[in-house]
Amino acid sequence: MTALGPQNVNWQENSNRQAHHTDRFSSRELILRRGQPFSFSLNLNRSLGDGESLAFITSTGPYPYESARTKAVFPLSNRTSRGGWSAQLMSKQDNILTISISSPVNAPVGWYTLSTQISSQGKDFVLKLGTFILLFNPWLPEDGVFMSNHAEREEYVQEDAGIIYVGSTNRIGMVGWNFGQFEDGILNICLSILDHSLNFRRDPATDVARRSDPKYVGRVLSAMVNSNDDNGVISGNWSGNYTGGLDPRNWNGSVEILKEWKKSGFRPVRYGQCWVFAGTLNTVLRCFGIPSRVVTNFNSAHDTDRNLSVDVYYDPYGRPIEKSSDSVWNFHVWNEGWFVRTDLGPSYNGWQVLDATPQERSQGVFQCGPASVVAVREGDVNLDFDMPFVFAEVNADRITWIYDASNNTQKRNASDTHSIGRYISTKAVGSNSRMDITEKYKYPEGSSQERQVFEKALGKLKPHASFGATSARPLAREEREPSISGKFKVIGILEVGKEVNMALLLKNLTSDMKTVTVNMTAWTIVYNGTLVHEVWKDSVTISLDPKEEIQHPVKITYAQYEKYLKADNMIRTTAVCQVSDEAEVLVERDIILDNPSLTLEVLDQARVRKPVNVQMLFSNPLDEPVKNCVLMVEGSGLLLGSLRIDVPTLRPKERSRVRFEILPTRSGTKQLLADFSCNKFPAIKAMLSIDVAE
Repeated sequence: MTALGPQNVNWQENSNRQAHHTDRFSSRELILRRGQPFSFSLNLNRSLGDGESLAFITSTGPYPYESARTKAVFPLSNRTSRGGWSAQLMSKQDNILTISISSPVNAPVGWYTLSTQISSQGKDFVLKLGTFILLFNPWLPEDGVFMSNHAEREEYVQEDAGIIYVGSTNRIGMVGWNFGQFEDGILNICLSILDHSLNFRRDPATDVARRSDPKYVGRVLSAMVNSNDDNGVISGNWSGNYTGGLDPRNWNGSVEILKEWKKSGFRPVRYGQCWVFAGTLNTVLRCFGIPSRVVTNFNSAHDTDRNLSVDVYYDPYGRPIEKSSDSVWNFHVWNEGWFVRTDLGPSYNGWQVLDATPQERSQGVFQCGPASVVAVREGDVNLDFDMPFVFAEVNADRITWIYDASNNTQKRNASDTHSIGRYISTKAVGSNSRMDITEKYKYPEGSSQERQVFEKALGKLKPHASFGATSARPLAREEREPSISGKFKVIGILEVGKEVNMALLLKNLTSDMKTVTVNMTAWTIVYNGTLVHEVWKDSVTISLDPKEEIQHPVKITYAQYEKYLKADNMIRTTAVCQVSDEAEVLVERDIILDNPSLTLEVLDQARVRKPVNVQMLFSNPLDEPVKNCVLMVEGSGLLLGSLRIDVPTLRPKERSRVRFEILPTRSGTKQLLADFSCNKFPAIKAMLSIDVAE
């Protein structure tokens, strides 16, 4: 009798991928979700004889073994079994067996090899049948990443484009982002991210076994998406100087970043800032089947010493000083992943903060999370992972100090318990509108619960401190009421290329005459508060009659700020107002200048596999030419890879019209993203939703 063996295998990719919700992946591999059966047919060279049997072996990782659940050996049987790996014979026609294999709901994710073990004539031999990829299964109630709401699951797992909120509390802006988790090659790059982690390099067997746990995978990815410690994907840079790489504002999405990382032999891609890290981490999480979203926190505190307050310093002339390692970012972007917390208990299930932006070390590595959003809201800063840091980002007090270098003294100026952690935002499900999720992170500002949670958190961080010695709260009441108030008001429009017009409003709050000495300054900044350059300053003495209010004009010309403005388009203005021997009143305002608009329009009806013309319109608003103009375009399902178009120099006030072609590959609503850069405007963004017909 000839030796029994397989002649060929039909993996039934199409029906399996449809059943497993992996049909959107461009790559042709067999991509499956755990805890769910898949079928294939095995064509043997002859039928099974008496005493002959088939068993199967699945294995993952370089050192598979059964006790670690990275290898399983299981027989072909006539019924399903629950729990572990199993193979069921569904039908038999001549020499063709149709077999259904089930994986455990807690199997590690990643590449698997499937082999068959044939027992025939007293001998056992093993033959490899093929490979498949196993992912998390948010469609399955038993999986730790299960998401029951269909619309949310579509948004947080299947949506391959999105919106990231940026800007400041008084001017929330947005950028489109191409997640592109289903694009060709992206899944393989995401899997290779895990194989480049420090954990895998130190102990591959244990690392692969732990890939069954979404909180473990999420934490590893938060470390790997930044390049600190491990040569991960993106190198961060907030200096304002981005030579040797791309200005972080120029990226349109994660696809080009991930491909670049692989193409360069896994060397960090330059450069990223927080939304670039978050957009990329979002791609990887959705790719693996962990529901995820991108979240922006405005006025985000970076508390380096775990005391729930951030110290901000100015000199007597109103110049910001980088004296403390604490900082307040105009905005900071992180991710939330959706999964259970078996380590903490069911009340902490649901959204978990994961942050790939390298800010502080955690267990010796730049990684952050998963921190349960429920735990943040309740002040449970003693729980894993990185809770004190995340809690402070949305809850810290902001304390301003005036530091005088001439006599090395510092005076506490004010403490603000309300300004940190505002307008916490994410894209709404199924639409491009902004959803405010601040109440998920904290009780309403000023409410008694919010106070209680803050004191509870402070008590857990500093068990030995008596209340009052460390907290900024009681001091705030003792600070004398100032005799004047001030604020900056914007007059007219704020546009790059135009003069900035503002007014400092000063009001005498008393019934006495007051003389105020005002020192003002304006700096261009990067959004995390990094100072770039002083562009304007002014000193003035103003007399105020009882209860009088005056407006002092502030004008900053384009010539003053043009060379020093960064792609963030941010200018920080401050005024230190001194009334004789009273405490100074500090007035500050960050403004964001608008870029000229970039318009995209589709010139014909978009259909799958039919070229479509798109045009970009841009007008140079300046009285000088703009040169080195480049248009970068991308969009998943609309064009393969990205398009780079060099645009000719534009004369003053000249209008440019650029036409290009896209080729849609999938139907539905798709997002086209464009970034226009030139010597005067480092990053102008546009996005367009295009409905693609079959």
